[in-house]
Amino acid sequence: MEPPNLYPVKLYVYDLSKGLARRLSPIMLGKQLEGIWHTSIVVHKDEFFFGSGGISSCPPGGTLLGPPDSVVDVGSTEVTEEIFLEYLSSLGESLFRGEAYNLFEHNCNTFSNEVAQFLTGRKIPSYITDLPSEVLSTPFGQALRPLLDSIQIQPPGGSTAPAPDLSAQGTQPWPEHDGHRKLLLFSLLPHIQAQLIALLPVVTSRPRAVPQS
Repeated sequence: MEPPNLYPVKLYVYDLSKGLARRLSPIMLGKQLEGIWHTSIVVHKDEFFFGSGGISSCPPGGTLLGPPDSVVDVGSTEVTEEIFLEYLSSLGESLFRGEAYNLFEHNCNTFSNEVAQFLTGRKIPSYITDLPSEVLSTPFGQALRPLLDSIQIQPPGGSTAPAPDLSAQGTQPWPEHDGHRKLLLFSLLPHIQAQLIALLPVVTSRPRAVPQS
């Protein structure tokens, strides 16, 4: 009996603050934060992430954020691409619909953690998953939360996009935005995180065939 094929699983980690969190968090929050983290899972030669538009994919490093700030080796998986796409399709219709996105409680890192455990049985690093509670444990974070909870994050065009069809993704044009300029306002970094995730483009993602159940 031949041994099963193993596929590498990587966690791409992006600091949405571009270093500002490290410098300003002691002043704004009274504690040190190393970054404002967005993550994605890279497996089967593509990058998968979750935002207010649902689950999307692109070639590794193919979003507005460019190359990741760091890459974590999560491990290897025996899960084939076919089975993985069926799994993602199921998640996109249930736990990770676009409208289920919540900045503090159900975000890109929640998705990465869920998928990492499905593929490898391992969780992503706790410094990433614990970030919301770290922010909310401060008086500044508590004061900011009502404002953020009142904001409805939507994709460009002002309407909520359905979960993307991973079987037929192609290049999608996305409008210009001022997210990088807003990064200067550390007090709105959590809101900016949501804005950026909502605007992440799917770039040159090759067509996929999702098996029919």
